[in-house]
Amino acid sequence: METQASINYNRIAEAIAFYKANFKDQPSLEKVAEHVHLSPFHFQRMFKEWAGVTPKQFLQYLTLEHAKQVLESGATLSNAAFEAGLSGTGRLHDLFIKIEGMTPGEYKNGGEDLPINYRFTESPFGPLLIASTRKGVCYLAFADEGEAKALRSLQEFFPNAQYHAASDGWQEEALAIFAKDWSRPLEIKLHLKGTPFQMKVWETLLKVPMGGLTTYAEVADNIDSPQAVRAVGSAVGANPVAFLIPCHRVIRSDGQTGEYHWGGKRKQAIIGWEAAQVETKVA
Repeated sequence: METQASINYNRIAEAIAFYKANFKDQPSLEKVAEHVHLSPFHFQRMFKEWAGVTPKQFLQYLTLEHAKQVLESGATLSNAAFEAGLSGTGRLHDLFIKIEGMTPGEYKNGGEDLPINYRFTESPFGPLLIASTRKGVCYLAFADEGEAKALRSLQEFFPNAQYHAASDGWQEEALAIFAKDWSRPLEIKLHLKGTPFQMKVWETLLKVPMGGLTTYAEVADNIDSPQAVRAVGSAVGANPVAFLIPCHRVIRSDGQTGEYHWGGKRKQAIIGWEAAQVETKVA
């Protein structure tokens, strides 16, 4: 059964898609509210409650022009973060204290004897499956097609692990990232399976601050592999922990948001939601 949180997310996501498709016409609040079958009053209230800003303010962060301005401003990522009020613990990559790659031995024969806890939960962007080992979070995926299929995907990733339907401290710390109190330091520890190249790409993504964007080419430059843009794209797509490693912040050099494993509509929603948190923090 679809939860109220999921219903609200779907309505907001649909509103975002409508805004993007009709941006040049600058649709009124009433028109968008009608599109998602809400009164203007309830739509305004739901949107602000969900995003922290009004629909009009939220819209500016979802346009391609915003993405282009971020990339063309000439500022470094660190300077842009500072100017946006994201210094210190408010910067997303500062919340990730450690990223630890698993050794080949730990994944011998598909994770044999590796105990993994998993649970299903809700997020502002839809249902999630999160999993963790004794060392940290190893998997986070949106469960759009149901819990059974999401669990099978996890089991295919670690076919010989020992699975337990249970929550733990690593999971709780990770899920707290969706809370709006970004001043609270978190220790989100990731325990990942990946090639050395993938690990370098993922570590680079952790340095892109909340509200910031980067491109595949910039990531390639940052890992001293400027010719490996296509390989960077593959590594971004192989990210095993949705949202925590912010692959949604990587866009194309022409300002287009580009592809996203969990859907372009969701990518736009996450980018806009994060920008709204920055706007709220600065205000």
